[in-house]
Amino acid sequence: MAHPQPAGDLAEPAAGPARQDPVLAVRSLSVSYHTGSGPVRVVHDLDLDLSAGETLALVGESGSGKTTTAHAIAGLLPSMARIDGGSVTFGRRDLVTLPERQLRALRGRYIGVVPQDPGVALNPVRRVGPQVAEVLRIHRLAPRHDLPRLAVELLDQAGVPDPARRARQYPHELSGGLRQRVLIAIALAAQPRLLIADEPTSALDVTVQRRILDHLGRLADAAGIAILLVTHDLAVAAERADRIAVMTGGRVVETGPARDLLADPSHPYTRRLVEDAPSLAPARARPARTSPGPGPAPLLAVEHLTRHFPGEAHPAVDDVTFTIGPRETLALVGESGSGKTTTARLVTRLLAPSGGRIRLRGQDVTTARGGELRALRRHVQLVYQNPYASLDPRHTIAQVIIEPLRAYRVGTRPTRRARAAELLDRVGLPAATLDRRAAELSGGQRQRVAIARALALEPELIVFDEPVSALDVSVQAQILDLLARVQDETGVAYLFISHDLAVVSQLAHRVAVMRAGRVVETGPTGEVFTRPSHPCTQELLDAIPGARRTPRQQPPAHLEEAR
Repeated sequence: MAHPQPAGDLAEPAAGPARQDPVLAVRSLSVSYHTGSGPVRVVHDLDLDLSAGETLALVGESGSGKTTTAHAIAGLLPSMARIDGGSVTFGRRDLVTLPERQLRALRGRYIGVVPQDPGVALNPVRRVGPQVAEVLRIHRLAPRHDLPRLAVELLDQAGVPDPARRARQYPHELSGGLRQRVLIAIALAAQPRLLIADEPTSALDVTVQRRILDHLGRLADAAGIAILLVTHDLAVAAERADRIAVMTGGRVVETGPARDLLADPSHPYTRRLVEDAPSLAPARARPARTSPGPGPAPLLAVEHLTRHFPGEAHPAVDDVTFTIGPRETLALVGESGSGKTTTARLVTRLLAPSGGRIRLRGQDVTTARGGELRALRRHVQLVYQNPYASLDPRHTIAQVIIEPLRAYRVGTRPTRRARAAELLDRVGLPAATLDRRAAELSGGQRQRVAIARALALEPELIVFDEPVSALDVSVQAQILDLLARVQDETGVAYLFISHDLAVVSQLAHRVAVMRAGRVVETGPTGEVFTRPSHPCTQELLDAIPGARRTPRQQPPAHLEEAR
């Protein structure tokens, strides 16, 4: 799909083999956040270069400054942030000094942005199609009567199934993975010269992730789009990036070709990241967990569970049956839209089943109401896929964690705050976090707060919906260790929903594979992953980043000429 090139000062010269200058040049960039106690520097004298057709991966721990750097480049810093110095040169313009009106004209048309959080980035009261077409409408890249058709085409290119129907839906009607693909469609609508992708596939299952990254790679090679890929997934960076820049503490500590940097990292921080990434360091990965064995009775028994949504031709959950025993972790895996999250919402009774039974400790809770449902909620907690949407932005972190204790009248005011501080420590956050708010935390930090809140009431079962998808590999390893330790100490059971099979292989005792609302394969984790019996399982395993070593080892020819 081609768009007319606008004339005038906003038109950029086309990229080509003879072009010597980088598309993006960042020099000595420094960014601070202004807080009640004064400015806090979060990015220090950062330098980056990005050429046409090149993919640069910016990796590092949560809070290292990756997203702040991406927002500074795109001119999307929040009001509390300030650029203290440096330049961001895009083509011939310094985006730091560019007036806001001119920056808005560039953004969307020449600079595409895929935000980290689809739950916040999409307008909840507008249908998906008009939101995708909005870039084309604002920049006058297509006639109005063509916008609905082009929106459907863009959704199709981004891997959204049944795009015509999805274009008529609202964001809340889509899964997290589908919403992420909508953001990718929006960012690519105008065929920009620079794409800033902040964790663009963190909410996607591995098969969709592969299709999306293949699509982005083809655009980089064919259309000369430069891609700044912000990611905590080193396996994705290894496969998809030409170069990697490693950040920690707001500084770039190491930069180099992806293959060379990850094969022989020189900085201690980079070495630690590689060691914590199981797909890059399988020899050091945590061994498979031994099943606790069958107990006298399962803690949770789901029998022939079904859920129909109005207007849908097929059930979202179709005849699903599984059990979870005390101290056991069952992982639910499958493609986006396969019914995993709907199953989680049914188990926690946030949705009512259309059919089937849910039994907790032998008690039928399928139709529980009132006090019975309230008692169920104390014993079954949920950690959502989107931590920002599940944390009240008006409340401090202390209030967020204390809320379930207060609701169930557990403890006193002083003991509740002490319990909140203890839980933050268990998930790797300092006690000073108690007085901050969700908007002041990174995505990974917010997810850790959500996990701390779920642990507050010491439940018997915790349902985790993609709990570590927003976390970098180091924090992810800490959280997985934490979850395993808590389970060993307390006997809590987990229903663990994830698209990251490397994570599942470390934590889960058993795996259930879902497709199109049905469970197609169930068994011990090691057995299912080494001897899958269903083609869907094999497809998921084949798509794991790092399992197939096909990194972009050589940059495009015109980059070699330019260098």
